[in-house]
Amino acid sequence: MTTERLFDIANLIALLGWIVLAFAPLARARLVLAARVIGVTLALAYAGLLITSLAGGGTEGGGFTSLEGVTALFSRPEAVLVGWVHYLAFDLWVGAWAMEDAGKRGVPHWAMAPVLFLTLMAGPIGLLVYLAARAGLSRSHRTA
Repeated sequence: MTTERLFDIANLIALLGWIVLAFAPLARARLVLAARVIGVTLALAYAGLLITSLAGGGTEGGGFTSLEGVTALFSRPEAVLVGWVHYLAFDLWVGAWAMEDAGKRGVPHWAMAPVLFLTLMAGPIGLLVYLAARAGLSRSHRTA
């Protein structure tokens, strides 16, 4: 299967997980679990892609100790795919955690829509926005 096809499949799988999370308030426990299963599926795909990439040999000058080395590592489409699936798996897992945590803390679902979008598009920013929303909107922080 081509790298481009694997990229398309990974994106579709991740998108399914995000759609599931968007509907989480309808059946939070089951839908968060479904998103986590999808996240684990992506993590397994990541492991397989990483092993395959490593078995194919390293990239000359590649490494994690310098920006130049990391750039060299990601100079091949196969390596970019591995990195992309890494992002997809982690961001989805963070989104599932935030959705579950929001339910426990009473953060309203309307506040989660931008969190989910930002976590999908810019993972750490989505996490920061969730933590801020959680601090400001959770039941435990409201005064009666």
